[in-house]
Amino acid sequence: MRTIIFNQSNVVAGRNNSTLTYNFPNSVDLTGAQIAISNVFMYYAWFNISAALGNNTYQYTVENNTGTLTRTVVMPDGMYNITDINSYLQFAMIANNDYLITSTGSYVYFAEFLVNPTQYVIQINTFSIYTTAEATAAGYTLPAAGFGGGAGTLPLLNPQARIILTTGDFYKIIGFASGFSTTATNTAPGGSDLSFLSSTTPQVQPNPNLLISITGIDNKYSNPSTIIYSLAPNVAFGELINERPAQFNFNKFLAGTYNQLTLQFLGSNFQPIPIEDPNITIICVIRDRDDLVDDVGAGVASTSSSQLQQQLSRSGANQANRMSLVGSGGSYGWR
Repeated sequence: MRTIIFNQSNVVAGRNNSTLTYNFPNSVDLTGAQIAISNVFMYYAWFNISAALGNNTYQYTVENNTGTLTRTVVMPDGMYNITDINSYLQFAMIANNDYLITSTGSYVYFAEFLVNPTQYVIQINTFSIYTTAEATAAGYTLPAAGFGGGAGTLPLLNPQARIILTTGDFYKIIGFASGFSTTATNTAPGGSDLSFLSSTTPQVQPNPNLLISITGIDNKYSNPSTIIYSLAPNVAFGELINERPAQFNFNKFLAGTYNQLTLQFLGSNFQPIPIEDPNITIICVIRDRDDLVDDVGAGVASTSSSQLQQQLSRSGANQANRMSLVGSGGSYGWR
C-alpha cells in the first residue's frame, strides 16, 4: 500500500478551507486501485450559525405608545448554543434600547430563548411590556431613546414582545416551523406572559458530522458517489479531532490516469462547508492492483489444501471434476 497526505499546503485558496488538492509527482494509473482514510487530524472548527448557512437572521417586535417596532437580528458567524443565542438577543435589545433598567441597575428584557430539557425542546418566553405607570411604580427607567423615543414612549396596554421566524433557516436551529411567530395579546394593564415550545427536534448543529469526498471514486452505493468517509467530532468546539478508523474502508477508483486528487469536506446538504482552521492533516492509503494480487497470494499460501479445495468447490473452479469418462462397449463419451 502507498500513503498520500493532504495537509495545509494542499488547501485550495478561496474555498474556505473546505477543499484540498493533492498533485501526484507524475501521472498515476489508478485503474483497479482503491483508497481509504487512515488518519484525520483537524480542529472542530465549523460554525453552526452563519450567513453562508442562511440561518443567522430572525426578527422580534416590541410596542410603544404609537405602534409596533420591528427589529431584525443578524447574528455574526459563529458556534452558538441556546444560551449564546439568548445572550445575543439581549445584546440586540440593548443595541435597540428595547429594555428597562431596574433600581439596582439590572436590565429587564421582554423575550428569551431557553432549553427545556424535560421535553427535549427549545422554549421561547415572551413577557408583557410595562406601561409608563407600571414602570414608574416598579422603579424602572428607560434608557435614552428607549423603545424608540425615551420617556413616555412605553405602550398604553401590555402587549408581549414577539419573536418572528420568517427569514432564513434560523427556525431549524431552535426547532420551530418555518414562518412561525409568537403571538401577542393586547391586554389591559397587568397582562400575562407567554411560552411557546418548539414543534420539531432542534438542529442546533446542522452539520454534526462532515462527509469526506474524493474525486474519481466509484462508489455506486453512495450519492454523490465520491463520498468515502463520515467524520463526527468527539471533542468540544475548537479542540483537536484525532480520528483513526478501526479498519480501512477501501473505495475503488474509476479506471484511468490521474494527475491529482481533490478532497472536500461536505455538510449535511452535500455542499462544501467552510472550515475556520486550515491546520488539517489527512492521511490516506492507496491499494493498487499489485497489492491486491499480493493479498490474494498471501491468502492462498496460508490456506491448507483441504481449505483450498473447499474454496475452489464453492467458487466452481472444479467444474471439470463433474465430468467423467464412461465406457460403453469400448466407446467413451462425456457424461
